[in-house]
Amino acid sequence: MSRAKLFEKTKYFIVDMDGTFYLSDTIIEGSADFLRSLSDMGMDFFFFTNNSSNNTAVCCERLAKMGFPVGEEKIIVSTQVTIDYIKRNYSGMSVYLLGNERMTNDFIISGINLTHEKPDLVVLGFDTTLTYEKIRRAANFIADGAIYIATHPDINCPVKGGFMPDTGSMIELFAASTGKRPIVTGKPMTATVDYITNLLGCGRDELCFVGDRLETDIAIGFNHGIPCVLVLTGVTSMQEHENSKIKADFVVPSISCLKDYLI
Repeated sequence: MSRAKLFEKTKYFIVDMDGTFYLSDTIIEGSADFLRSLSDMGMDFFFFTNNSSNNTAVCCERLAKMGFPVGEEKIIVSTQVTIDYIKRNYSGMSVYLLGNERMTNDFIISGINLTHEKPDLVVLGFDTTLTYEKIRRAANFIADGAIYIATHPDINCPVKGGFMPDTGSMIELFAASTGKRPIVTGKPMTATVDYITNLLGCGRDELCFVGDRLETDIAIGFNHGIPCVLVLTGVTSMQEHENSKIKADFVVPSISCLKDYLI
């Protein structure tokens, strides 16, 4: 398949944020112009982040400060996928949630029943307020048979000056403690694909995932037969891509370079 033909049916670019559209607090050169140009070509974009410590409002505020204001409807967070998954599969069940105030508020607004005692489900998000007591309670609930869900599998989250252990690291902690692993809903899982296609009313072949991480941004496309593009502005190098079993449909220096294949 030629590069131009790859986008023949594409209507929506699902774009990762940090490392793809911006780095730290600076928009990557040409990225904003590329996204703005999509409407002229009959296409659109949505941002997707696995980072469940943030909500759509926080993401919009950050983008606005960088000079790229968008409405909250343009942001999809793994929290939304998880809430949707629970409502579709475990409607009415109670949840013990490992999440910060923003994630907790999203669950409350959605009408999910949160509890600290004998939950039906344990949901593990990127909880930046995590305490040992939360870990202890969650481990016991999981060991006792609660359904166990995690918002995303990222091991580390990049932050200024380094990184923070992310939800994937906590998955390994609970696996060591309980011997159990969760249902994961964010990128690169099928739950995310189903959420996006339902949200947009489109087919999988009308999507294209763009990102800088092989194990999430590219794997979701690679695993589901959806076009995917790796950008080299983030954590993955060309050599790492060449050595990986997870392959993008093609690789570009930055997202702005995609415009050449859409005209």
